[in-house]
Amino acid sequence: MGGLLSSQRYCAVAKERGTMPSRTVRIYQVDVFTDRLFAGNPAGVVLGAERLAEEEMQAIARELNNSDSAFVLPPTAADHDVHLRFFTPAREVGFVGHASVAAHVARLAAGECQPGPMRQRSRSGVYAVEIDGPADAPRVTVAFPAPAEPVPLAEGMLHKLLDILGLDSGALDGHCPPAVIGKSSTRLLVGLRSADQLAALTPDFEALKRLTPHVGADGYFLFVRNAHGPATTESRMFCPVIGIPEDPVSGNAHGMLGAYLVQHGLLPVDNGQAHFTGFQGRSMRRPGEVKVSVQTDGGRATRVSISGTARIVYSTELSLA
Repeated sequence: MGGLLSSQRYCAVAKERGTMPSRTVRIYQVDVFTDRLFAGNPAGVVLGAERLAEEEMQAIARELNNSDSAFVLPPTAADHDVHLRFFTPAREVGFVGHASVAAHVARLAAGECQPGPMRQRSRSGVYAVEIDGPADAPRVTVAFPAPAEPVPLAEGMLHKLLDILGLDSGALDGHCPPAVIGKSSTRLLVGLRSADQLAALTPDFEALKRLTPHVGADGYFLFVRNAHGPATTESRMFCPVIGIPEDPVSGNAHGMLGAYLVQHGLLPVDNGQAHFTGFQGRSMRRPGEVKVSVQTDGGRATRVSISGTARIVYSTELSLA
C-alpha cells in the first residue's frame, strides 16, 4: 500500500495547489527468458512509478498491452530494497515472475541497482533476488517459498478439459496427476506424454473461460517431461480468463511445476536440491528458457527459484501532465 498512498498523495497535493506538474517516467520493453530480441516473454517496465496514481499505472499497462507490466517504486520499509507492482492490461496482480526479471534488468541498465542480492516487495510478499553475469547479459534469479501441495483435479472436470483440448486420457502422462497449485495465482498442471500433441493444441478459449471457475485455477499449464533430455520440460500455458489466451514463457508457472515434480518424485534430488530447465514459447515463435531450482526437505519442496536472462528491446520517456 505504501507505493499507492505516496502516488495518490503526490497527485492530490498537486491538484490542491491548482497546478499538476509535468511528470516523466521511463518505460522499457524487455524480452525475458531469452538472450535474443523478439523471443521469450515481453514485459513492460516503468521506472519512477511513485509519480503515478494507480489508475495511471493501469492505463499505461493497457496501452503497452503486454501480458504484464512492472511498476518500480522506492522501498517503504526496512524489509525490502525495491517495491514492484504488477498490472495486466485488465487488472493488478500480486506477483509476476518474468516481469520481475524484466524490472531488475531495466533497473540495472538505468543505473538504479548493482549486481548482487536484493529484496523485492510485491503485493504477495517479499522475494529474494540475485543479479549476476555480465552487464550486457545479466541473469536474474528470484526465489520464493514453495507453493502448498497440489490439489487433485476432480475426474469430471478432467474429462471436460480433455474434450475442450481435443485429447483423450491416453494423452496424459500417467506419472503426473492433473492438479491445481498456487496461492495468489493458481495454475492447473497437466502432464502430457507427447511434445507433438502439445504443439498441436488449438484450444477453444471461450470454453476454457467457462470451465475456469469450476476448475479453481486462473490458467492451464500443460507440459511434457524430458522433452529435450533428462531434467527438461516443454510447456504451453493458457490463461484466457485473465486476458492472456496463451502466455509465451511463464516464470511463476515453472516455479510451481518444480515444486510439483519434486512432490511427485519426478526430479532427482541431490543434497536437498533439484534442478530442471523449462522450455516454452515455440508455439508462439517466441522460444524461451527458464532455469528452475527447488530446495527440498524430506522429499517436500520448501523453496523455489526461477532464473533467466533478458534483452531490452527499447526504452523511452513518457510525460504526463
